[in-house]
Amino acid sequence: MIFESHAHYDDKAFDEDREELLNSLKSGGIEYVINIGASLETTRNTIALAEQYPFVYGAAGVHPSESAELNEDNFSQLREQCSHPKIVAVGEIGLDYYWDEPDREIQKKWFHRQMELAREMKLPLIIHSREAAKDTLDMMRAAHAGDIGGVIHCFSYTRETAGEFLEMDFYFGIGGVATFQNARKLKEAIAYIPMEKILLETDSPYLAPVPYRGKRNSSLNLPLIAKEIAEIKGLDYEEVVNVSANNAKSLFGIV
Repeated sequence: MIFESHAHYDDKAFDEDREELLNSLKSGGIEYVINIGASLETTRNTIALAEQYPFVYGAAGVHPSESAELNEDNFSQLREQCSHPKIVAVGEIGLDYYWDEPDREIQKKWFHRQMELAREMKLPLIIHSREAAKDTLDMMRAAHAGDIGGVIHCFSYTRETAGEFLEMDFYFGIGGVATFQNARKLKEAIAYIPMEKILLETDSPYLAPVPYRGKRNSSLNLPLIAKEIAEIKGLDYEEVVNVSANNAKSLFGIV
């Protein structure tokens, strides 16, 4: 059975068929799903989904693009959300320099604060890093993030950068981009990263794999990603599924 380590089933893209889709996942070979918070509101929605579906767990966090919403008053809400029994990680948090807003100093402030929150709550990190490899690494090292642990979501950097995250013993979330024809540097990184450090993810409803690129994504597409990883690494498909599932269970503390 496949472990989906990163999805956003609270997204409005699933409003018309959310229940039907989630109820179909088990028959599609999906055992567990981590639904990811990206704001205070989506974290609340994530908790609601986790309470409704036994196989859904959640991550509580504020995405860098939403980090301007945080202040001292509502940060306490996030701390409270992290204490929910089905919240198993703090995320997704990090830095996103693809857009000019919010200001990078705001992103950095709340990235640091959320890393410290994860340490306080004894939860792993789910890191979002887009066009911000150096600052992400520098901040993680300064915060001793290796002592906290976690996963680099939607890893998109080079093999060399993967080596730097590996020095902190982080996992790597690999999704549909691995199937894209132009993803040469990612494929090189996947070949390099030990299978024991790879998690399967979709980032649903985004980043659907080939041949569904550009369409709404779902966890039912995870076999396509697992097959791509198996081909890149010269492994058996079932080994990719089983090892990645065990990796996720270990990271998120799910038995």
